Amino acid sequence: MTSETSQANPIKLSVIVPCYKVEQYLPKCLASLVGQTLQDMEIVCINDGSPDRCIDILHEWQRRYPNKIVIIDKQNEGVWRGRWDGIRVARGEYIGFLDSDDYAEPDFAERLYTAARDADADIAVCGFSRIDLDTGKVLSRELCVAREPFSIATEPGRIVELNGAPWNKVFRAETLKGMHDLTEPPPVLDDLMFQLLAYLEGRGTVCFVPVSLVNYMVRAGSIITSVSEEQVDAVYRAFVEVREWYERDEAPNDLLEALDAAAFLHLGISLNYRLSYNKDVDLHAAVERCTHYLDEHFPTWRHSPYICGRYARINGQSFRRLLTSSRMYRLGLLPQFLGAYRTITEMAQFDIKW
Repeated sequence: MTSETSQANPIKLSVIVPCYKVEQYLPKCLASLVGQTLQDMEIVCINDGSPDRCIDILHEWQRRYPNKIVIIDKQNEGVWRGRWDGIRVARGEYIGFLDSDDYAEPDFAERLYTAARDADADIAVCGFSRIDLDTGKVLSRELCVAREPFSIATEPGRIVELNGAPWNKVFRAETLKGMHDLTEPPPVLDDLMFQLLAYLEGRGTVCFVPVSLVNYMVRAGSIITSVSEEQVDAVYRAFVEVREWYERDEAPNDLLEALDAAAFLHLGISLNYRLSYNKDVDLHAAVERCTHYLDEHFPTWRHSPYICGRYARINGQSFRRLLTSSRMYRLGLLPQFLGAYRTITEMAQFDIKW
């Protein structure tokens, strides 16, 4: 596209939608995007070698909205490579994401784009709802409490309070187009690795839209609760590669400390929580292994300035929950703690996010 064409037809936001085995859900996702109140946007759909009717559905919608929908049809390489393919062709000033089995509220794009532009932010974050696909019950609403914007350069610890998924965020395009890649993206927590690399590249402002604008559909048998020890090994390797990139780019110490705190949260707590659903796993042994791993590769996690009472009092609920779980972890009570948490959420049928 020439600069004249770009000025005549400005693209404010590109939304990337990876598609694989989602023919049942894809039309609702696409309908939610073509109906956005933001007009100057494009929808970049990645058909990742899907064996079902995804490509036919995409072509049907592209015929109806030829100026809005872009299709990349490729062999299956997984969502990580699909996102990178989308980033390469995206023409928007900002780039966002939406999973193809979820759907967005009509003002999702406009509110995130406007917030990002008004704050001159590298990243804008909105609230979202977790919804049980079978019953329609809202399991939780997250990031819907007002938060002050922050700069990653001056307040890096606050990246720990952000959820580990890109689909409720928009990123400045230059940030994503310039960030590092991974040689071995993991099969789980790849969303988190993606974001951590984005935080390294774009260390500017993060702003918030504290309203639920994305509906994340929770399906039975989701990968969220079906993690194997082999997948954990891949996550461990990828997280080490992320930290190596931070070190190569000479990230300041406080940003490295924030990365170490994020490693504890997502590996020590969240990943072990997923493992707790696997009856073949010795959770006590998994936690012990995780502790050795954290000590070796993320050495500041034990004395993190972001996992302490003072930081929790200043920065609110997310860090109070993190402090509570870290105390259980240090006392050797994490398996019991996670067991109690699972029992409560299953009985209440409500996800109390930690």
